[in-house]
Amino acid sequence: MDSAVAAARAVEAGHDVVGVHLALSRAGGTLRAGSRGCCTIEDAMDARRAADRLGIPFYVWDFSERFRDDVIEDFVAEYRAGRTPNPCMRCNEKIKFAALLERALELGFDAVCTGHYATLVDGPDGRELHRASDNAKDQSYVLGVLTADQLAHTYFPLGITPSKALVRQEAAERGLTVAQKPDSHDICFIPDGDTRGWLADKVGAARGEILDRTGAVIGSHEGAHAFTVGQRRGLQLGVPAADGKPRFVLEVRPVSNTVVVGPKEALACAEIAGERFTWAGRGPDAARFPCDVQIRAHADPVPAVAEIAEGVLTVRPETPFDGVAPGQTAVLYAGTRVLGQFTIDRTVSAVPVDA
Repeated sequence: MDSAVAAARAVEAGHDVVGVHLALSRAGGTLRAGSRGCCTIEDAMDARRAADRLGIPFYVWDFSERFRDDVIEDFVAEYRAGRTPNPCMRCNEKIKFAALLERALELGFDAVCTGHYATLVDGPDGRELHRASDNAKDQSYVLGVLTADQLAHTYFPLGITPSKALVRQEAAERGLTVAQKPDSHDICFIPDGDTRGWLADKVGAARGEILDRTGAVIGSHEGAHAFTVGQRRGLQLGVPAADGKPRFVLEVRPVSNTVVVGPKEALACAEIAGERFTWAGRGPDAARFPCDVQIRAHADPVPAVAEIAEGVLTVRPETPFDGVAPGQTAVLYAGTRVLGQFTIDRTVSAVPVDA
């Protein structure tokens, strides 16, 4: 629905618009279950009907091999390494604004137009990525991986719309059949939503130990890949906590196939750092600078100080983050503007082990 309205607005703005649906799976006969997924034959048919309504050409481009290599295999590799990846970030980085944009430019197009809720501002140092007008639907976080060159060839017509309800109303008024189509959610290549079962098939399951923060064995598990930092349910603990309070996953160690648990307070994170960072436009002028940091798509931004030293970007928040897992993406903001992002490689708990 968002893409259809974005295309309609691009047509009205006088652009020469072509609709493209990305085929990201060779198992194209699978229909979408409920509102899960976004790249099925059913979705391609919806896109074609929208293109016909708008009177624009429509094509299906097969990016399934690139998607498998850059998104699915990366997802599996990250879990094998004990990290929690965000496949939507990788898809934006490697597929929609890399593979798709590269082919578009080769064919003579100027930009890729999508239905993302974010805004672009032409500033003194080039194009800037900003939050959408509707904070509830803002998607600037998952676009934080875009570089200056990519931002120069993107177009987000929906970013200035005050609410998604208005976009749905507009879709209905334009006669688009997708006006009431539900939002897609979950991981598109795991349409039944069973991430644990899917990973068990890809990674394999092996029985291992659950440890407390001192290293004592207090339980067992059927595969470390099934756990992520902050998880509470599904822990098979044979030794209750001394204070009787529930325990949460604090760390996943894939090499030893162990999971470390502890009190909720230990999830507080005083520092995060990573080597894989990019800037959405011009980078910071100083090695140390203030910013706001968002660690999940729908998390509140936290004021922090960021510092770059020896190729590592380190962020120390004013108030601790809650339950950060290596592999997550941290997006840095200056007000509404996206400065850049990095993949979290290391975290430091705000609570000492002996606390």
